[in-house]
Amino acid sequence: MIDDLLKDAEERMAKSVEAVRGEFSSVRTGRATPHLLDRITVDYYDTSTPLDQLANVSATEARLLVVTPYDKTAIPAIEKAILESDIGLTPNNDGNLIRLGIPEMTEERRKDLVKVLHGIAEEGRIAVRNVRRDVMSDLRELKKEGEAGADDEHRAEEALQSLTDKAVGEIDSLLKGKEEEILEV
Repeated sequence: MIDDLLKDAEERMAKSVEAVRGEFSSVRTGRATPHLLDRITVDYYDTSTPLDQLANVSATEARLLVVTPYDKTAIPAIEKAILESDIGLTPNNDGNLIRLGIPEMTEERRKDLVKVLHGIAEEGRIAVRNVRRDVMSDLRELKKEGEAGADDEHRAEEALQSLTDKAVGEIDSLLKGKEEEILEV
């Protein structure tokens, strides 16, 4: 039973780390990549819809993203969603598609993006700690019900803390790598 709880905790923490990795890939680094627009949701017919379900996003040049909507009437909504997002790009629309020129990043913009990264990393750490808290309470329940002894609970808590430290360390190393990538001129 304790092993099942620890295995579940490990899987959930790994998912949290992967979520952070995915979020980090959507923060821009000065190069055009379609992942920059992954976090954008568009208010399409009063429904919050991910941009990648409404349009094809491609990087045609090193500093240019092209958004080709499947439905041309969605262009104003897509433009509005891009403008309201935190990516800092201005859409350019020709009636059929939207072009997003990616300017050279200023020092101030780089620092802003690092702040965004720190926020994403902290959300990931909180998710990992929430998993730890949930499993700790499950372990205490097992002990209270008499299904596990105090020694077993203590060993499981140490193993759980070790899993938590490992997951938080992974998030911190991802943050450090992405931070260096953004701050490199």
